[in-house]
Amino acid sequence: MERIPFIDLNAQYQSIQTDIQKAIQGVFERGQFVSGPEGIALESSVCDWTQTAYGMGVASGTDALILSLLALGIGAGDEVITTALSFFATAESIIEVGAHPVFCDIDPRTYNINPSKIEQLITPRTKALLPVHLYGHPSDMSSINAIAKKHHLSVVEDCAQAIGATQSDKAVGSWGDAGAFSFYPTKNLGAYGDAGMVVTQDQSLAESIRLLRVHGSRIRYVHEAVGKNSRLDEIQAACLNVKLKHLEEWTSRRRHLAQLYNELIRSKNINVQLPIEIEGCQHVYHLYCIQVDNRDAVQAALADRGVGSQVAYPDTLYRQPALQKIVSNSADCPVAERVSQRILALPIYPELSEDQVRVVVDHLAAIVK
Repeated sequence: MERIPFIDLNAQYQSIQTDIQKAIQGVFERGQFVSGPEGIALESSVCDWTQTAYGMGVASGTDALILSLLALGIGAGDEVITTALSFFATAESIIEVGAHPVFCDIDPRTYNINPSKIEQLITPRTKALLPVHLYGHPSDMSSINAIAKKHHLSVVEDCAQAIGATQSDKAVGSWGDAGAFSFYPTKNLGAYGDAGMVVTQDQSLAESIRLLRVHGSRIRYVHEAVGKNSRLDEIQAACLNVKLKHLEEWTSRRRHLAQLYNELIRSKNINVQLPIEIEGCQHVYHLYCIQVDNRDAVQAALADRGVGSQVAYPDTLYRQPALQKIVSNSADCPVAERVSQRILALPIYPELSEDQVRVVVDHLAAIVK
């Protein structure tokens, strides 16, 4: 029986091994391992990709969120409205700066924050909106920005899963005051360790983040602010520079495989809800997520047949144990609650073959009656 992993990072490495090893060797030969030419080159390239003016490499996607909020002056006593369904770092970053996360329900089609539910959550303490481009589909940023403008709120985009995604041909990360990217190894553009970046159109905000990421210091041993140690190291930047050259091709492949999944699942009349792509948007399919009844049983049955899958995410953020003493778990987010019990991500990565997709769908058809 062929085993199909949920993701195969080694397959990607094998395809670019020579270039990766050459890039790493170059860093060792230069002997500059932090804040060097590879990081500067990556910042410039990511700005080109995201149509932004300034890019600041940082240590992780989580730090990208934290530093963005800090640089915007978000802190104790403030509220930040965000989605109820995301990875924990989205809420964690808000709490890390001393602010209070307020959770909003999601759009049942895209799984992103539902703009029609935001305004009812705004209070005098609300200072920012933090939408997440979940699974690789852009949030409705035109609506979110209109709300932010009306209520004089900052916008930080969590772009961790969505590099290359667009709405109205405008890249995620370029809509808000800041866009936070993760280059965790499993991301569409993944390093070989932790790495992240903030992008912005605002020069003043960029300067603040550059200051905060290096202990609040511009001049050695002179610290103007209490910041963080959050620099992107040169080895990771060098690897990302190699991978970035392939990102357009890899994104096209993900989109092709997603379309193949859709066609095959429809042809077999499998009783699942497929992901959609809203008109005017480009989905980059970091994850290919279906909704299915008896999700846990389906996942277990797929595993028995050698097919990897992932639940992203099995619960809403406000139900996480760590947040029980910080936020109320009575948030009215029925759509997020339902989706979290039915969502299942199937294998999707550029090296996945079409035949493997067919095998996955055949197994799914045998399981879901």
